Amino acid sequence: MAKNARKKLIAGNWKMNGLAASAPEFVRVVGAYQGLKDSVDVMVFPPFTLLTSFGTASRGVGVLVGGQDCHAKASGAHTGDVSAEMIADAGGQAVIVGHSERRTDHGETDADVRAKAEAARRAGLVAVICVGETKEQRESGEAKAVVSRQLAGSLPDDAAAPHVVVAYEPVWAIGTGLTPTAEEIAEMHGFIRSEIVGRFGADAGAKMRILYGGSVKPDNAKEILATADVDGALVGGASLKADDFLAIARAAG
Repeated sequence: MAKNARKKLIAGNWKMNGLAASAPEFVRVVGAYQGLKDSVDVMVFPPFTLLTSFGTASRGVGVLVGGQDCHAKASGAHTGDVSAEMIADAGGQAVIVGHSERRTDHGETDADVRAKAEAARRAGLVAVICVGETKEQRESGEAKAVVSRQLAGSLPDDAAAPHVVVAYEPVWAIGTGLTPTAEEIAEMHGFIRSEIVGRFGADAGAKMRILYGGSVKPDNAKEILATADVDGALVGGASLKADDFLAIARAAG
């Protein structure tokens, strides 16, 4: 499959930001998507409190919404958790699993991430599975070994496009304003694709999308999105403002 056969995907992770008053920013994204849908897919991951309203606002338009995490089980005595089935019931079509902030702040292991990705599949959601190294791991030459280990442990055995997307997010670049060079991004994305091919075969490697995440902004999006094996972006802070997020989506076209 040719490189450009994988349609670009721009995903916005709102993290723990956004109240009801923030909804107009998302509505603007929905309104502008008609002019973008032929060249790029768009997902938005709001806080759970906004998931249903965002799902309603985007229904029939093509902008997908999802949860920022899910529990591995469908239901049970897990106070404060949300299942993949609940996300689907609220109108979501996707879920982020294994984000570095979940791995760090909540001690999530690769096995935890895999179980959540399997739950997403069970509920009919797209799983955006995150991997990435810390600054210390990169400086010590361990970056590829770390990412390889995370891929092996986090991706389910039936991982395939279109129900799995991999997001490479170097931890040291998230929210810091630091960004790897285009060459460093291309090297890691190429490595990730080779790992996918090695485990799941050439067809999976050709079809599965690999996003870059880490301080993606309108002023660097075009270069990042033009980099080899980059099939889109997982956008953090810049996704909170419609103008910035749409500028990044247009850069993918």
